Amino acid sequence: MKKHVVLTLALMMGAFSFAQKKEIKAAEKAIKNSNFADAKAAITTAESLISAMDDKTKAKFYFLKGQALYSNGAGNNNDIDNALESFKMVVDVEKTGKKVYSSQVDDIKAQMGIALVQKGSTAYGNKNFGLAASSFEKAYRISPSDTVYLYNGATSAVAGKDFDSALKIYNELSDLGYTGITKQYMATEISTGEEQSFPSKALRDASVRQKTHTNQKDVNSDSKVGEIAKNIALIYINKGENEKAIAAIDKAKKTNPNDLNLILSEASVHYKMGNKEKYTALVSKALELDPNNADLVFNLGVSAGEEGDVDAARKYYDKAIQMDPNYKNAYMNMAVLILNQEQSLIDEMNKLGTSAADNKKYDELKIEREVVYKDALPYLSKVLELNPKDIDAANTLMNLYSALDDTENFKAMKAKVEALKNGN
Repeated sequence: MKKHVVLTLALMMGAFSFAQKKEIKAAEKAIKNSNFADAKAAITTAESLISAMDDKTKAKFYFLKGQALYSNGAGNNNDIDNALESFKMVVDVEKTGKKVYSSQVDDIKAQMGIALVQKGSTAYGNKNFGLAASSFEKAYRISPSDTVYLYNGATSAVAGKDFDSALKIYNELSDLGYTGITKQYMATEISTGEEQSFPSKALRDASVRQKTHTNQKDVNSDSKVGEIAKNIALIYINKGENEKAIAAIDKAKKTNPNDLNLILSEASVHYKMGNKEKYTALVSKALELDPNNADLVFNLGVSAGEEGDVDAARKYYDKAIQMDPNYKNAYMNMAVLILNQEQSLIDEMNKLGTSAADNKKYDELKIEREVVYKDALPYLSKVLELNPKDIDAANTLMNLYSALDDTENFKAMKAKVEALKNGN
């Protein structure tokens, strides 16, 4: 009787072995023919027999399963996740034995990474930010040394307003110590005089040897630490978690206390939180590191104006204009700052009665108002000079000339406004 049992078990094991080989062979053939639906079906059948497989067969099974799920890039996000898990199982199974499929897994994963980056780039260009974020993140999981893919995933998540996913990735980047600093290979094109960046040192040097470029130099790109810390902080602020926002900035400052972009990011966070005094102090600190930055001076003007310090705001706008004579926004903000003084004069004029003293005061206030108008004119004129299509500046100038009884300039500006309204 025992002999019959042994014989029966042997027959059963033989049947299992035959079924394994049959389904695995069917999956392999289907994959070679790019018939991934049939390959998945064969893999599903073979999976029920996996407990009876030896390590060699298991490795091949997981290798084929990974390929079937990936489907040469056609698999969905869930399939790709499962494919990566299957490839991981190949490596685990072959860890102690002969590595028949592990090296092939590396090649396939490299192809997967390239395809995912391409998919992410295409999705981002099509504004499908969710797909872009998941594709870039998966590309990083395949190739953890390429942290820029993870950064691209966070950027895509922010663009798609998926702030929870973005926060998770940004925190991971922060924990990794990611800076985003890359070496850039620069040279000046002789024919145009423009400085250009090359994808590699070899290509840059070849252009210099061919005498199409000169003044070669290697420079490091700006650090992304400040941007990442700022984005983490702003997401926390939007979630109402201000303490975590400050903690994110403080964490970044431990390793980069004098990073200009980080200081500006911290300033932006405090501005968002309404801490104007802290904001001003940080922008002033940034100016010490970058004293020729007209944007920083302009921002101090904006902050001073919001705090009601008109004199300080005018001083900053004037300084920004001195640093950059074509700084349109500084001219515009200066004009607005000046014209804002009109309201208090109008309020006072409206309170006056009809007595001789009130009439005299009215005339004095009217002259003061005209002085305000004349003070704003050159700034608005410069705005229109820098941007001839700025209809708001043109319309305001027209009204000012009218109020000042400057008929000639009023008519000229009225014609300008009409032309702009008609698209000319």
